Amino acid sequence: MSDAAAVLDDLRNESDELDALVAELSGDQWARPTPAERWTVAHQIAHLTWTDEVALLAVTDPDAFAVEVAKAQAAPDSFVDQAAEELVAAGPAALLARWRDGRERLGRALRDAPPGTRIPWYGPPMSVASMATARLMETWAHGQDIADALGVVRGPTARLRHVARIGVRARDYAFLARGIKPPGEEFRVELVAPGGELITYGPEGAAQRVTGPLYDFCLLVTQRAHRLDLSVRAVGADADQWLDIAQAFAGPPGPGRAPKGGAR
Repeated sequence: MSDAAAVLDDLRNESDELDALVAELSGDQWARPTPAERWTVAHQIAHLTWTDEVALLAVTDPDAFAVEVAKAQAAPDSFVDQAAEELVAAGPAALLARWRDGRERLGRALRDAPPGTRIPWYGPPMSVASMATARLMETWAHGQDIADALGVVRGPTARLRHVARIGVRARDYAFLARGIKPPGEEFRVELVAPGGELITYGPEGAAQRVTGPLYDFCLLVTQRAHRLDLSVRAVGADADQWLDIAQAFAGPPGPGRAPKGGAR
């Protein structure tokens, strides 16, 4: 199985798990506020729906996708919220059906893409495997917002390794998005998976180091929790600065979450 096929399988499983969480919600539950300011459960699913659809456009019609990028550049602070609002207006049933259809079509398009395909995006162009990883990361992160809103505790899965990987690979992007020159040296990142497995990135002898649970690191790079509430630690000034600004997603820096008090 290719790397892309494996990630696409995990993306499908992550999406199906979130689908099971929202499929039987009442209208009041769809309207429940999530930790993202002004976003309800419906807004979270609407955002995933919209992003799947523009990702499909990027795969199948790069010229049409370039038009969407221009729209984003013209309204960088509002285009994401506006897209979500428009989809929420259709109501939960129509929104759920549209999300299911869009993610299925995107999955087929990614599986059918020729080897070596480079897909344009709001950040750097991506391979098929990277696009699938980005979609999995967003599905997990927005699913976390929904779970938090519903009071549901989701256990970490092995799929989080994809989220961590994109978070590590996006290190320099997080600095550049804030107008900061990225560090010139590689960092060592050591993360402990739920089963005790050690997942590592970077040279073993690196002076700049980040350590902690895989789950906490994923919450950090998706900005779903403040670093003060997580058991992720840094050694070195550059690594410490990264933990303040890390983001695994393309686009402007997010506002992050306020600390709740106490590391997990």
